[in-house]
Amino acid sequence: MSDDMIAGNLTVRDVGAKDEADVRKLVAAAFPSDLEARLVEKLRHCGALVLEQVALNADGKLLGHIAYSRVTPAAIGPGQGLQVACLAPVSVWPEVQRRGVGTALITASLKRLNELQEDLVLVLGPPSYYPRFGFDPVLARKVQGPYAGDAFMALALTEAGSRDLPIEVAFATPFEEFE
Repeated sequence: MSDDMIAGNLTVRDVGAKDEADVRKLVAAAFPSDLEARLVEKLRHCGALVLEQVALNADGKLLGHIAYSRVTPAAIGPGQGLQVACLAPVSVWPEVQRRGVGTALITASLKRLNELQEDLVLVLGPPSYYPRFGFDPVLARKVQGPYAGDAFMALALTEAGSRDLPIEVAFATPFEEFE
């Protein structure tokens, strides 16, 4: 199957309760350990997820998953009212990676986050991958939290998302396993 055939025939939709077991298998398969799969489950069940979506092929087969969790700004300064989310993780079955599934998920979900009036999105990931979606390590330097460096990037979805910085943030409790 060609790259275009996969990416061009995807449906991206919100995760439903019936998807949870398949999502767990997918996320576990996409990473070297089950740490990310456990993270998604913990974020989901503690109510920290802002958005969780899946990508399906034309036959309805689950090919990818993406999750965003709430990041809380400190209760001081102009950034305290910002709506901040963290992308983590994006998962694609290993046999269909590098065929546009992750790109489709990220693009569709960022559009949805914009509709949900999120101001700022954070990600910790490969600096060679996320800038194509507008994520910027320079902007992320204005966000103080447990992560730093060029792998920590930010994307402002609103004017406030870049104007009301710098801010200090706290990630959802399940992320403590990664710190």
